[in-house]
Amino acid sequence: MPDIKIVTEVAGRVCAIPIATGSNVGDGDEVAFVEAMKMEIPVTSTAAGKIKAILVELDDVIAEGQVVAIIEA
Repeated sequence: MPDIKIVTEVAGRVCAIPIATGSNVGDGDEVAFVEAMKMEIPVTSTAAGKIKAILVELDDVIAEGQVVAIIEA
């Protein structure tokens, strides 16, 4: 299966990354949190698998639709 990209639906500042590269995640698990309009909005996995790469760091300012992580399915 091809790698799956996890993208954010909102622009903002990355305020938390509760997972690490190599971690296993399930469909719907929280991969990162983005602070936007004084709210913390979760970025969730769209499939189960192993985190291959995390492409953002804490305090990064990211755009809507930006890839946050890649999962090996």
